[in-house]
Amino acid sequence: MTYDNILFDLTAGIARLTLNRPDKLNSFNTAMHAEVRDALGRVLREGARVLVLTGAGRGFCAGQDLADRAVAPGGERVDLGESIERNYKPLILGLRNLPLPVIAAVNGVAAGAGANLALACDLVIAAKSASFVQAFCRLGLVPDSGGTWVLPRLVGTARALGLAVLGEKLSAEQAAQWGLIWRCVEDAELSSVVDQLAARFAAAPTLGLARTKQAIYSSWNHTLEQQLDRERDLQRELGDSADYAEGVAAFMAKRDPKFVGR
Repeated sequence: MTYDNILFDLTAGIARLTLNRPDKLNSFNTAMHAEVRDALGRVLREGARVLVLTGAGRGFCAGQDLADRAVAPGGERVDLGESIERNYKPLILGLRNLPLPVIAAVNGVAAGAGANLALACDLVIAAKSASFVQAFCRLGLVPDSGGTWVLPRLVGTARALGLAVLGEKLSAEQAAQWGLIWRCVEDAELSSVVDQLAARFAAAPTLGLARTKQAIYSSWNHTLEQQLDRERDLQRELGDSADYAEGVAAFMAKRDPKFVGR
């Protein structure tokens, strides 16, 4: 597929997906959704060990390009539910289910579905000038793209409701203080911080990281006893992995491990 709305690169195990409609603050249209789906498939097929998601220009992602769905073909009323089912649901699930670390490098405003796209990633690193806005209430809509699910889990019901029904801009600094994101850094440091983290993950035991994120995300639906059973099963699997064997050998030999990601 030829990419007109995103940039994609995979080098040394690090996949980089850049939303590339800077004149529209990287808002999603139908073509961008198709390109992102294709790129996420390449992440798995081409052996990436970490994915970095960011936006071109001065914004991360402004969510849905309303002009792209203002009028449906033939002029009929647009079915927003169908848009969610066809585009945003597979996008969010695709990111969350990738068996490798996913980093969101938020370089500017992340609004509406764009904010929840970032929150679907495993670690969110935001520039100090970035902000997060649940803009749905301004259009008479509910937060979609997983917003109503992830917000209360990250910041609690009171703050989730405030963000959702007021639609006020939340600074990156405040988002980090609330635990909505992993880290806020100076604008000039964003690229270097993300690059260092991506390189660290590219050399890490990828299978163990994948199972760790799966275990943490699934814990929300489990009792303590069920989660202990889950941990037992995962440790049994990982105990037979090449990375575990290498990690133990490196520890015993007092050398740096050379993980292969399996």
